[in-house]
Amino acid sequence: MVKKSLHNPLYFEEIITRISMLSENSPKKWGKMNVTQMLKHCDLVLQIALKKIDLSPVNALFGTIGRITKIEMQIFNNGIPRNMPTFQKLIVNFECNFDEAKEGLLKTLDNYQLTCQNDMLPDFHILFGKMKEKDWGFLEYKHLDHHLKQFNV
Repeated sequence: MVKKSLHNPLYFEEIITRISMLSENSPKKWGKMNVTQMLKHCDLVLQIALKKIDLSPVNALFGTIGRITKIEMQIFNNGIPRNMPTFQKLIVNFECNFDEAKEGLLKTLDNYQLTCQNDMLPDFHILFGKMKEKDWGFLEYKHLDHHLKQFNV
C-alpha cells in the first residue's frame, strides 16, 4: 500500500500537474465551493504548515477526534470524507479570481516545499496534535487529493 506524500517529488509533481488541469469551469462532484474557492481554501490550509495562519484552539473532544483521525488515516491510508467541517478561517465562501487563486496555490506549494527542505515545518497542529515531517507530507497530500478529486482531476 503506497502512502503518497507531498514530500516525495513524484507525488508533488503529480499534484502540480493535476492543479494545472483545472479550469475556471471545472465541474464539482460534491460540496459548496466552486473550483476557484477550492484553490484558495487549499492555499489557506497549506499556510498553516508555513506558520502564516494560526487556528483557534479546539476543545478536548475535537482534539481527540482529530488525533484519532490522523492515526486512522495513516493506518488505513484512507482519504478525507466528503463535506467534512472545517475551521472558520479556512472557509472560502466569497468570490475569488481563478488565475490569482491558482497562482497563489502554486506559489504556496513552492514555499511549502522549501519549508520542508529546510526542516522548518511545525511540530504541532491544533487539531492533529504532535506532527512529524512525514505527518505533514501525508496529510497535506491527502487534503489536496481530496479536493482535486472533488473537481475530477
